[in-house]
Amino acid sequence: MATTVTIDGPEAARSLRELIAAEAADSERLRTLNQRTVDGLWSSGLMVWANPLEAGGSEPSFPEMIETWIELAWQDGSLGWIGIANLPSAAACAAYLPDDGFDEVFTKHDNQVTAGGQFFPNGLGETVEGGYRISGAWNFGSGTGHSQYVAAGFMPTVDGELVTGEDGIPPLMVAVIPHAEIVFTDGWDVQGLKGTGSYDYNVTDLFVPSHRTFELFCRTPQRGSSPAFRMGLMPITAAGHASWALGVSKSMIDDVTELAMTKVRMGEEASIAHKASFQRNLSHHAAMWKAARLLVLTTFTEVEQAVRAGQDLSPTMRADMRVAATYATEASREIVQWAHLAGGTSAIREGSRLERAFRDMYTGTQHVFIGEKTYTDSAQIYLGLINDQFGL
Repeated sequence: MATTVTIDGPEAARSLRELIAAEAADSERLRTLNQRTVDGLWSSGLMVWANPLEAGGSEPSFPEMIETWIELAWQDGSLGWIGIANLPSAAACAAYLPDDGFDEVFTKHDNQVTAGGQFFPNGLGETVEGGYRISGAWNFGSGTGHSQYVAAGFMPTVDGELVTGEDGIPPLMVAVIPHAEIVFTDGWDVQGLKGTGSYDYNVTDLFVPSHRTFELFCRTPQRGSSPAFRMGLMPITAAGHASWALGVSKSMIDDVTELAMTKVRMGEEASIAHKASFQRNLSHHAAMWKAARLLVLTTFTEVEQAVRAGQDLSPTMRADMRVAATYATEASREIVQWAHLAGGTSAIREGSRLERAFRDMYTGTQHVFIGEKTYTDSAQIYLGLINDQFGL
């Protein structure tokens, strides 16, 4: 059994700066994190950091998760995306798998396990003795390029018919599948986030034992005592998306600020930093970033404290967290657009941090999780038009 060591997440993330500055371009070329970066993440302790204590983790609070993910995304968008994909995926598997599944996936591997993939239920699982025979195809399996286990969301069937609950909604399940049993079709030729190895994959009539499955919306952890595990995977995912966007946008604020001190545009006598329009926009967008970060930190901290004190996670709380994540993403996209324009031709040089961050942001913000529907679903709860929206 591995010894549990408490990791300072933000400090562990900062320790990677020199490595990532040297390796980010190679990961882009490979279209998945290169081995040196993966090894660096393991050496830092971050690969198990978000896990329950029983799986070698530190069970970080939401503020710790947010600040750590901001730092990783500041260094590189692809690295940050892996941080919000692989780390919560492994943590969820460790928290929610039944005991036999936990022993098979984690204990037998001394907790040295990376998990990635797509949790959305794009598959069907025919119920058979001891488990399910699963078929399905999943897109954008974040971090699967270097994951030992791949998550695959599915809905169970009996005799080919969907199983439904008392509310008429099918239970949504997650299967945890060894990498070798997955058929990968790649498909990861994209504009940004190239280094994430977010491959398409499928399985056909694959038997997965029940002990390697758990409910997608589970809030009753088998392991781990932190409020985050009692809030379920959706709030953790929301915090991750918000943090990633904030990290990428902060990198562009910092980089364009540094560039402005020396860059002189054609026909002008002084650097960009001396232009009143740049000064005004820098202050405006820096304030926008701080406001978005504060919203995210405040919202997730308040909900976490309420759950820790014994309150149930209400639909309004869930809506608040999703709205905060969506707003932070939209604010970050606006910041990135300004920084890209302010950087001029320096921001279009292929391989520069500015150019890469711009592409990464406009790829990451296409994710449905922080789409417009989040606002309308949440507003219907605020207005009392509906009691709940399970998709939040």
